[in-house]
Amino acid sequence: MRFLARLVAVMSLALFGIAVVPPGASAATTVKVLQLNICHSGVAGCFTGEAVMTKAVSVISSTRPQVLSVNEACSGDVERLRAAMGAARAQFVAAQRPDGAPVLCQNGQRYGNAVMVVDSLAGGAGVTGRYTAQDGSSEMRVWACLPAGALSACTTHLSARSGTTALAQCKELMTRAAGYTAAGPVVVSGDLNLRYQGSPDAQSCNRSGFYRKGDGSVQHVFASTNLTFVSGRTIDMAGTTDHPGWLVTVSMS
Repeated sequence: MRFLARLVAVMSLALFGIAVVPPGASAATTVKVLQLNICHSGVAGCFTGEAVMTKAVSVISSTRPQVLSVNEACSGDVERLRAAMGAARAQFVAAQRPDGAPVLCQNGQRYGNAVMVVDSLAGGAGVTGRYTAQDGSSEMRVWACLPAGALSACTTHLSARSGTTALAQCKELMTRAAGYTAAGPVVVSGDLNLRYQGSPDAQSCNRSGFYRKGDGSVQHVFASTNLTFVSGRTIDMAGTTDHPGWLVTVSMS
């Protein structure tokens, strides 16, 4: 009778579309990774001022990502975007001049990239760095990571002048990301200025233990293979920046 009662209960739950987790099994955790390039320096032609911040906050609030990667941001943008995300750890990294001084937004704030991970998945302190390979321009490209949590995450914005340099930078970051896999799943997200089947090919940056999902242009998410791909979709930013949002959903056991 107990078996029959349990069978009826399971069938009833299934009828209403409710997932049943077998005894001893753990439910998968859905992780949404949101990639944004907000073009907020005030220098580039794609700058739209407050409009892009309003749109970014709206997109973050509606998609509720667990990982957020933001390129071409000002340091003062971080807290506003984190507030839209909820309780999260953030790491900002400023692009650098050749002498190590930070690149500045038109408003005087530092210009660069940010990565955020919700508190429930975040680990220790963030780390940042500058790539070995650079393209000779006055902007030195950089990376930022939040490692050693239930999930590690990195962001970057690679060279726009040289595909060869961008690929070398990408491979350097992926080598670092591979080192984080000993602690758990890893995602790397950013505007790589590389395209799938381009020259060079963004896929050439991928390495064993990871897969890549791109937006059809230059934004990509790499995920370690212990994260199961669920879906990917672009998000219309309504002309507030020259890049769509790119949302990749994975599941983590």
